[in-house]
Amino acid sequence: MNVAGDGVVVDPADLTPDWLTGVLGRPVTGVAAEPLGTGQIGTCYRLTLESPAAPGGAERVVAKLPAPDPGLREMLAGAYRGEVRFYRELAATVEVRAPAAYHAAMTPGTGDFTLLLEDLAPWRPGDQLAGCTVAQARDAAVNLAGLHGPRWCDPALLDVEGLSVNGPADAALLAEVYAPAVETFSHDLDGLLEPGDVEVLRRSADVIEAWALARAERFALVHGDYRLDNLLFPDDGSPGVCAVDWQTLSLALPARDVAYLVATSLPVAERRAQEDALVAAYHEALLGYGVAGYDLALCREDYRFSMLQGPLVAVLGCVYGTRTDRGDRMFATMVRRTGAAIRDLDTFALVPA
Repeated sequence: MNVAGDGVVVDPADLTPDWLTGVLGRPVTGVAAEPLGTGQIGTCYRLTLESPAAPGGAERVVAKLPAPDPGLREMLAGAYRGEVRFYRELAATVEVRAPAAYHAAMTPGTGDFTLLLEDLAPWRPGDQLAGCTVAQARDAAVNLAGLHGPRWCDPALLDVEGLSVNGPADAALLAEVYAPAVETFSHDLDGLLEPGDVEVLRRSADVIEAWALARAERFALVHGDYRLDNLLFPDDGSPGVCAVDWQTLSLALPARDVAYLVATSLPVAERRAQEDALVAAYHEALLGYGVAGYDLALCREDYRFSMLQGPLVAVLGCVYGTRTDRGDRMFATMVRRTGAAIRDLDTFALVPA
């Protein structure tokens, strides 16, 4: 059996009834696995479990496993570790809606992990290219307050292994990686961008080091890639969005998630018309979690400042990820939308010189 450490399997063939019985603590007499998603940085399966303890004798869970290639697993170990840490240590301390975790384990010093998560089907993932409704964007923004608010500026987060606010070395490394990525992105996707977008990208590369270090006095748990493809919406159209894919979890300025969500999810004209109301809804929800000393004016300024999260994630995701036609169109759309927001909101004026 290809089992790596206690409670960890890396091969879907090893998700056997006996193994599942052991980690779930209830009898599983049969299992059928169906692949989910494209598996670019890992693999996902929907498991249908035969269990006399479940209503109707069956239940479904989602299994997340690492990439099959051991070299890629090692390279992605930090991202895997962040997601396992979220489910094991942090999810219960915040109020963001995320799938329930039935099992979360990782072998120390490796990229081997196993997650067994709640299956939310028939909920549907958002579509980054199509965008979402204003009501869905509001639901997602209010859900973000449940991530940020409960542990807003909590110094205990600084003691969590693997979490830290950006320091000078982190910012310098980011700038070193991001600048050439901008040139590659601008060259390869030029035909998909709007006039002025390449200028925004190059200016963002010039200031990204200062941007990454600024406003560190406000921090919280930040998803980092809180966009429509990583959100599941109730199938009946009701509120209750759920966030998945927590590999990019970090400590940072909370408004980064909000700016990234709003600017990448809505067409430009709709974002211009609705962003003030969406930021206000997020801020009101934050106050409900006891956040104090953070007025709406400062929240809106942080939102403007945080717009560089959009091109940063889109460029790095495109250049360093697996390239696909849909991916290229998606990342270009994200840059077009956030580029317009950066120009509209004069984001560069807020970045320290």
